[in-house]
Amino acid sequence: MSTRSRPSSRPSSARRHEEGKSPRDQDLLYEYKAAYLVAVDDLTDEIDSKEKLNLALQQTGRNPSRKTLDKYWKRNTVSLTFDDFCDICKKEPVTSEDDLMKAFKKIDLNGDGYISHSELYKIMTTKGEKMTKEEVRTMIDEVDENKDGKLDYREFCKMVLSTTKESQKAARERLEKKGKLKRISSSRPGSGREQTSEASPRSRKGDHPNPLPRSKKTEERSMSPVANKRIKLPEPKRIKDWTRLHSKGCMYVDEDGTFTSHQYSLRLPDDTSVWVTIEPIDLHPEEDHSKKPPVDIILFVLRDKPDRDGNRLVTFTEQRDSKGKYCVRCDLKSGKYTLIPFTTGCRLRRRMSVPKGESKLLKKDKDDKYVLTKTFRDTLSDIFEIADLDGNSLLSREEFNWYNLRTSGEAVADEEWEVVEDNVELKKGELTKKGFLELNQMEAEDNEGDTEDLWVTLQTMGYNKGLTMDEACPFQLEVYTEECDNAVLKVADIQAGSSALHEAVCQSVINKGDTTKLKSSKELYMYIYLSDVRATVVLENKSHGKATVRLDCSKSRNCTSHRQDLDLELDIPSGGCVVGQHILPLKETAEWSFMCTETVIK
Repeated sequence: MSTRSRPSSRPSSARRHEEGKSPRDQDLLYEYKAAYLVAVDDLTDEIDSKEKLNLALQQTGRNPSRKTLDKYWKRNTVSLTFDDFCDICKKEPVTSEDDLMKAFKKIDLNGDGYISHSELYKIMTTKGEKMTKEEVRTMIDEVDENKDGKLDYREFCKMVLSTTKESQKAARERLEKKGKLKRISSSRPGSGREQTSEASPRSRKGDHPNPLPRSKKTEERSMSPVANKRIKLPEPKRIKDWTRLHSKGCMYVDEDGTFTSHQYSLRLPDDTSVWVTIEPIDLHPEEDHSKKPPVDIILFVLRDKPDRDGNRLVTFTEQRDSKGKYCVRCDLKSGKYTLIPFTTGCRLRRRMSVPKGESKLLKKDKDDKYVLTKTFRDTLSDIFEIADLDGNSLLSREEFNWYNLRTSGEAVADEEWEVVEDNVELKKGELTKKGFLELNQMEAEDNEGDTEDLWVTLQTMGYNKGLTMDEACPFQLEVYTEECDNAVLKVADIQAGSSALHEAVCQSVINKGDTTKLKSSKELYMYIYLSDVRATVVLENKSHGKATVRLDCSKSRNCTSHRQDLDLELDIPSGGCVVGQHILPLKETAEWSFMCTETVIK
């Protein structure tokens, strides 16, 4: 597996594979070729994404979990060759009957032994390639022998296996067709590699033909050091008499630099005043973190449905104290609300370097048995604290399920939870910290000391090879209601930032920021939100064509951005909004200033 790009032209690895192979091996190799060519154009090309790897493996009758994909597509993986793909196929078995039974139980949401159209539709429209209701209905009709509109286990297996066979058949037909085209092409006189015009790279500063771009400079704004403010949040009087709801959560950095976090639903049976706070959790307060400013964790409160103007944003935690806690007080009408945590990415981001050494996870005891090292046990204890969302020092099945969704991408099936109940310590039906450590000990023993799966889990939880959590930030969310005693706050999902979050961020800047109509453009606007702790620039294009704007914030002082460059060009699609820059002070102990010059390119 390659961690850096290789040249694409090389002797065909497929020919090397074929030499000396039995007919059965050659059949398998042909199947691997056909599957590989669904994801790429040529066997000499490389798979360059996890999604393409998943697609190719599915064509061979395998249905890899996220944990399996993470095993072969690591953080530093850039591409995989056909040889790599064949090796993976040899290691990973095709989908078995046990796998199908597990999948059946997960789709059978009400546990009645049948999969209805609605249950299958929910899965097919939320995972993988999206399908329409009609396509799902057709899938069921093709294998529904008794025509009752639902599938039993046997019919479900028939559906999956027939779909797999059809995919494999289609892949083989594409391979055969491609082979015929190559033979036809090579038989023509003078045939050779087709010449194509090279696409021009994205324009950089100074590449545009317009000799007189229109620029405007904002006035420099200076802010005093955040750490010196000693701000006390305006907590409501008699807050102890209000009803308190709370939950922990965590913000994770994904491979593509986006963020995944727990998201929440809030149900209010009555109109009420609400006080909301969110702050990062320091798992080791005894350590000195004074030189490192806190990660900015903000909370957006969204309506369940858009208002007349199509907006879901209600409010967001705007005020912040010197320790990193954000808050907001507002009045909410009865109903359902979505609470989505957010971070700008200025401080929590993908790691720029990796530790030189690798922490030891396992060792052998005097009985020659693999056991967890103390360092690893301490890290697992921290992970347990993060996963313990309600803070009762136990993991319920629901909490363990959220943890499993993050680390493997799969929910905990009934038989998997039975393994937990039968083998490790529980208290009142919930998993103890000791039981959680025992589960990891069992995994170490089952893998006979192989730590690859353990590292996959650690990396998805934001830990590097030195067992430092540098790509995740746990947080504490608190919601106080004054006039509503039976409000309900619960975790609703763990997912990456949605379009609803992007729209809420842009809308918050439009609502609270200063508006500038860019010169020489009637329908191009810039909004700047500036507080004592953050600056955000949003560009909105109301025209019928794409616009390009250069934002130069490089003269801002003591600043860090969520982007790699403070001076860059941005394309704003027609009718769209783009976050141009999020900017935070680099050091909160020093004064910082914000200044931005925008130039309309086209």
